[in-house]
Amino acid sequence: MVWTPLHAKIHRTIRSRQLFERNQRLLVAVSGGQDSLCLIKLLLDLQPKWGWYLGIAHCDHRWRSDSQANAQHVENLAKNWGIPFYLEIAHEPLDSEAAARDWRYKVLGAIAQQHNYNCIVTGHTASDRAETLLYNLIRGTGADGLQALTWRRSLVDGIALVRPLLEITRTETGQFCQDFQLSIWEDSTNLDFKYARNRIRQELLPYLCENFNPKVESALAQTAELLQAEVEYLEQAAQRLREEAMRGGVGDKVGIAYSSFPFKLNRRVLQKASIALQRRVMRQILQQILPIAPSFEQIEKLTALITAPNRSQTDPFPGGAIAQVEGDWICIK
Repeated sequence: MVWTPLHAKIHRTIRSRQLFERNQRLLVAVSGGQDSLCLIKLLLDLQPKWGWYLGIAHCDHRWRSDSQANAQHVENLAKNWGIPFYLEIAHEPLDSEAAARDWRYKVLGAIAQQHNYNCIVTGHTASDRAETLLYNLIRGTGADGLQALTWRRSLVDGIALVRPLLEITRTETGQFCQDFQLSIWEDSTNLDFKYARNRIRQELLPYLCENFNPKVESALAQTAELLQAEVEYLEQAAQRLREEAMRGGVGDKVGIAYSSFPFKLNRRVLQKASIALQRRVMRQILQQILPIAPSFEQIEKLTALITAPNRSQTDPFPGGAIAQVEGDWICIK
């Protein structure tokens, strides 16, 4: 086996970030594109050092006329490498990128559960991280949306979703595939400009690279990495503040009396905190009571009650909940 700088980099990343343990069962999502082929080749080469058991999963979204041939190509690669292969085919064509992503993670989780894999591994790169940051920034988001695509997160009961290539650009994965003569299956939908991500990838990022920063992908990926740590810290701080506000303050007997209600927040506790933490507390509350992710306007509407006059209230949130000021408390009914 040829040991390249990319092998060494990924080996160090896995070890330093504790992405995997030795002898784990890893289910690798392989589309046949350059990123996923680079990923599976790297894991295969590192396998003797770690003792992993590897499997390949492929998801056929039925978006393209060549999707069946694409799946067969990946299956042939798995056979050549002596790796178990699992195929999932959508019952009907999926109508959006979001629907495809949700379906893909659902079926990958089911395969992992059925065959006792510890982790699902995907080939998301620094380039994907940069695209996601720009995509969410353009749509409107806070720091949480900008730091999307994390190294590791829980996907389903005890199974983690892991992305080991987040410091590697798409240029590097392409060169790696070329060096090792890996047979890439080109996905024609990546050239379809009706998808916003493709316009970001094919037009916006090259423009930024040429006119502003030749290493813009790495720079944006590093920004996402910094934001990830800050978001984790703020979420933990907001969780502590929320718990204190629902108690009514340490040793507050009134708070104990209200503890049987699902959502009552002490305004005096919240008023001591920064606006950043106030908003995060309100977002955490709304995430529990709304059927969909809360909007900025909904979060602001609830946050405004922290300093509003007594008996102030919001108009109904989706699902019918109303928040009202009752003295020192915000009560959500």
